[in-house]
Parts: sequence; C-alpha cells; structure tokens
Amino acid sequence: MKILKPDSELADFIEAECNKDSWEGIVTRLWPNTKYVDVVVTGAMSQYISTLDYYCNSLPLVSTVYGSSECSFGINLNPLSKPSEVTYTLIPTMGYFEFLPIHRSNEFIDSISISTLINEKDEQQLVDLVDVKIGQEYELVVTTYSGLYRYRVGDVLRVAGYKNNAPQFNFIRRENVILSIDFDKTNELDLQNAVNNAANNMMPFDARVVDYTSYADIATIPGHYVLFWELSANASAPIPPSVLEDCCLTIEESLDSVYRQGRTSDKSIGPLEIRIVETGTFDKLMDYCCTSLLGASINQYKTPRCVKFAPLVELLNSRVVSSYFSPVCPKWAPGSKQWNNTN
Repeated sequence: MKILKPDSELADFIEAECNKDSWEGIVTRLWPNTKYVDVVVTGAMSQYISTLDYYCNSLPLVSTVYGSSECSFGINLNPLSKPSEVTYTLIPTMGYFEFLPIHRSNEFIDSISISTLINEKDEQQLVDLVDVKIGQEYELVVTTYSGLYRYRVGDVLRVAGYKNNAPQFNFIRRENVILSIDFDKTNELDLQNAVNNAANNMMPFDARVVDYTSYADIATIPGHYVLFWELSANASAPIPPSVLEDCCLTIEESLDSVYRQGRTSDKSIGPLEIRIVETGTFDKLMDYCCTSLLGASINQYKTPRCVKFAPLVELLNSRVVSSYFSPVCPKWAPGSKQWNNTN
C-alpha cells in the first residue's frame, strides 16, 4: 500500500466492464493501448485462436519464440504472420539440432513405446540442419549445453523455406499417437483438424468448443473414441441433439480411412461419442494436474489431448451433462487412400 494507491474511478470502470453481458473484446476494453498478444498458437494451441480473437477483438496474435523446457530452439522472424503461417528459424548457437525423417511407418508407433533416446537405427537416418529438404517432415533431435545428448523432443516440424541459408520450419504436431482402438492410429493434428471441422456445425448457434480432450474407451465391445467437450456458455439458442450427433459423424468423416474401415467394414470400432461437460471442467482438470501427485507446472501446463490416467477420466466423467453418438457409419470404400489430406 506504500507503493500502490487506490483508484476508485479505475476500479469502478473495471467492475462495470466485467459486469456487462458479453466479454467480447474485454482485453481492448480494459487495455485500449494493447498492440498485440504474445501467445503460442501453433499445433494443438490453434484450438484457442477463436477464443483469443473473441476476447482480444482480433488483435494480432504473435508467436515469437519456439522452445521447450529442454532448450530454446528458434524465433519467428515474421512475428505478424497469420497463426497458420508461423515459421520458426532455428538458431544454431542455442544447441546442436538434428532431424529424424518422418516416414509413414512411424505413424504406427504407439505413444507408450516412443523413447526420448535415439537408437542405432535412428542414428543412421539423422539429418543435419543444413541438409533438410523443403516440404519434408522431421522429428527434432537436440543436443544441449546442459548435457542432453541426441534427445528426441517429440515435435514434428515441416521445412517451409529459407531465410538466407537458414531453414525455416512449421510446427506440425507432437509425434506420438494419442488414440487407438484396433489398427487405427490417430495423432494430435488429425484429431485437432477433425474437431475444427465438427465445430463448424455449431456456428449457427453461436457456440464454440472452449476446450476438449479424448480417450479410447475399450471397456465397451467394440471400443470407441470418446471426446470430452466444454462448450461456450453464450450460445444464442440450445443446440439440438441432432447437431451434436452430426458433430460426431463429422469427426469420424475427418479421420483417416484406417479408422473409417474399422468403423464401417471391420466393425472393430464403435460409434464415436461426444460427452458435453460442465463449464469450468477444464479449469478443474488443470487444478488437479498442477496440485496432485502428477506434478505439472502451472506455467508449462497444456490441456492433454488424450487422457489415460484413471483419476483424470473419472474427474471428466463426473462432470458430464449429456452425451451423443455418431448416428451412422462414416463413408468408406475399399481401395480408398489410407491417409487423409492432413497427412
């Protein structure tokens, strides 16, 4: 109180703005001089672009740095680029970077079996920074000053171009597979794209997906994908059950043909299910992850796109208010391409 003095006029202004019916543009209403928002919006974080636009009145979303707890990797030399066009230029003095080419066979490695260590076979495939090829996808491998040697970060990058002689990369996804029932292997990017496609069905109702996660429910026969959705509370009208059922089908239609074959022909996968959870559920999930024995750091916490830990599944299930299933099988034809357009 010796430094900060009460400002009743400012307090009244903040209270009045926050008590309005809508929080649309609340950032620029409270801080009118804001120029941009420094935030990560690549990969799975692209889920929050619409939320940020809503609260920030479409201010520029700037992703400045690419890094992790292991090492800082690179910077965005064009910070005002669109979120979908963000590229990072790796800085060679931050660490020693190598790249493991991504092959389609890699897609069938289960997340449990992925190691952070490079084996002898992988070492023979490693590519140096100067030898990467435009359009090719690689998993980033880093050797750091702090002692990590050929550590698999788990990020998949695609070479987008060059700044002078330095290659620039798009962040594509995390490498690990997150959902699998039978032969199907669904990764983070495919799931993200499928959810985005399904969310378009709710636009006429002014509703959006605030956050989501998933798990493979193998307690049923056959097993099936379950998605937990938290929806915005400002929908203009109740969402008909048929619309949410269509969302289930849209997600299935967006997944690759291995999944659709399992659903339609082999019958080894059951109808996809969306479970709508109470408002604030994902805040509860974050609180649990950061305060329980899981030991997640609040400043590095990211919503898990797949949950397997039983207490987390129980927490989510305890807050389900309604559930919906795909009404019919997705389209699939023998001989169709194994991979969808996102791959």
